[in-house]
Amino acid sequence: MRPAHVLLAVLVAAVWGVNFTVIEVGLGHFPPLLFSALRFLAAAVPVVFLVGRPKVAWKWIVAVGLVLGVAKFGLLFVGMDAGMPAGLSSLVLQIQAVFTALFAFLVLGERPTGVRVLGMGVALAGIGVAAVDEGTAGPLGAFALVVAAAACWGVSNVLTRKAASPDALNFMVWVSTVPVLPLLGLSLLLEGPSRDLAALRALDWQGAGTVLYVAWITTVFGFGAWGWLLRRHPASTVAPFSLLVPVFGMSSAALFLGESVSPLRWCAAALLVGGVALTSLAPSRRREPPSAPAPEPAGHAEGPEPSHPAGLPR
Repeated sequence: MRPAHVLLAVLVAAVWGVNFTVIEVGLGHFPPLLFSALRFLAAAVPVVFLVGRPKVAWKWIVAVGLVLGVAKFGLLFVGMDAGMPAGLSSLVLQIQAVFTALFAFLVLGERPTGVRVLGMGVALAGIGVAAVDEGTAGPLGAFALVVAAAACWGVSNVLTRKAASPDALNFMVWVSTVPVLPLLGLSLLLEGPSRDLAALRALDWQGAGTVLYVAWITTVFGFGAWGWLLRRHPASTVAPFSLLVPVFGMSSAALFLGESVSPLRWCAAALLVGGVALTSLAPSRRREPPSAPAPEPAGHAEGPEPSHPAGLPR
């Protein structure tokens, strides 16, 4: 990669890492589900009018929008609002690589190699250490919500692979249109219209800035730049830079929010990042069919295996 492209990849990782600190600040202004709805509304409008028509079937846009936008981000924002620290959230979410590998095996037939299985075990050990650390310092329920958010992210990664969109930015912008109404509905039902109205009436520049950051900087710029890099370099070259996300996440949370990082949390970080690296970068094998089919005529063989681009971290 050119030095400028390396710097861009690091910048995207920094943007995505700092995003967790910005979310923490935003949760001081909005109820979590309303905040998530506003994030997707701002990410979709007005950009949706500039990216052109969707390049994949609507079923994939709706499916990813519900799983990624409503389930994953809803659980993440609620978990952080319930007390999950921003820095730890940026770290724990990386377990999505394990869930992605698991669901890819079940749905896509990608058999994990021994190295990938080892990486999954190491990453799960990191989650265990992080859970022990959080159990002595914060609510385990909030921790579980963020783990569930990572599982939903893994499902959305598999759906995104199945969608195989040729334009990551176009896909993400259209996906952002789907969660707005469901999240608003859930917010009105669970958080209450009075709380939502109070948050909107009290909107100030800091609150508006958090919405714009998580929408335009994290989503539009982040996904656009990441997709641009993936179109110019192999996924195996670009994907490792996503491992910097929790580094920036934990650092920014410590710097701006005063979050402490215990020795146990550093141990969890080392295990998680190492395990995710092994899980993400090790190749996978296609599942062999249960029985060998009869030979087919020449020119009618199965096509090449579809490529699986790196999952987009935020």
